Amino acid sequence: MQINGIHHVTAIAGPAHRNLDFYSRVLGLRLVKKTVNFDDPTTWHLYFGDADGTPGTILTFFPWEHVAPGRLGVGETEVTAFRIPAAAVGYWTHRLIANGVAHDVPQKRFGETVLSFRDPDGMRLALVAVPGAENESAWDNGEVPPESAIRGFHGVTLLLDKTETTAAILRDVFGFVEAGREGNTVRMRAEGTAHGGVVDLRAAGGFLPARMGAGSVHHVAFRAGDDAEQARMVKTLAETFGLRPTEQRDRNYFRSVYFREPGGVLFEIATDAPGFAIDEPADDLGGALKLPAQYEPRRAEIEAVLPALV
Repeated sequence: MQINGIHHVTAIAGPAHRNLDFYSRVLGLRLVKKTVNFDDPTTWHLYFGDADGTPGTILTFFPWEHVAPGRLGVGETEVTAFRIPAAAVGYWTHRLIANGVAHDVPQKRFGETVLSFRDPDGMRLALVAVPGAENESAWDNGEVPPESAIRGFHGVTLLLDKTETTAAILRDVFGFVEAGREGNTVRMRAEGTAHGGVVDLRAAGGFLPARMGAGSVHHVAFRAGDDAEQARMVKTLAETFGLRPTEQRDRNYFRSVYFREPGGVLFEIATDAPGFAIDEPADDLGGALKLPAQYEPRRAEIEAVLPALV
């Protein structure tokens, strides 16, 4: 069951309260899930997305209060881009100005209008005007009017030394096809999906390697319809590319394997199932701290040390 496109993007942030305010209030995304870093339960893991937590709309963060800034470099996601209705560029330009958000003037890339900006930690973001996006459902947070609201991911830009092998993995494993070239950037597109269907590969040979920190994207996750499809992808990675992903890991809301593609970017393959409504009703998503079973006995201890969100 081939389901193409990006499942989610996970990044590193500074203070959790600032991260929550920016993505839920300024950008108008829904807080879909409040949980903890499975490897560090004293750290939040915050998930933002659309009203239903749909794959292809989910941006997640590990916020550490005193993390040092990251450094952009090869082997990293350079830009994470969201879809907006074509008529909403003016609205978003004024909104970014009103909230003191550093941004660039809108530019044309691959024939699309792109408004680039940065979050409080310096993470590189963009809004891409997509004709017809206004007909898709939108989360109404009371701040951003639904007619202008973000409609999930447009895609990501990866900064690489060379693009060829990464493009081959996107094609042979994840079902992307080359959709154009512009300067030193190759556009790969997943057919049959609206959200998260674009991966731009930007060649920057000789550039400094990335250094993870606040504002850095930790990994990009691609969709697998089910465990069998995920296993097929793992088999292709091994037999065609000589890569050995991790064993499957249960992340409560999806099941994941990880591998570092030849360009240095950490990729994940995440199943669509079981989804974010498995442990709280869809109407209440993001309302309460949800812990994986192994940490539930330590709830009081964990709640006492997690930084305040307000």
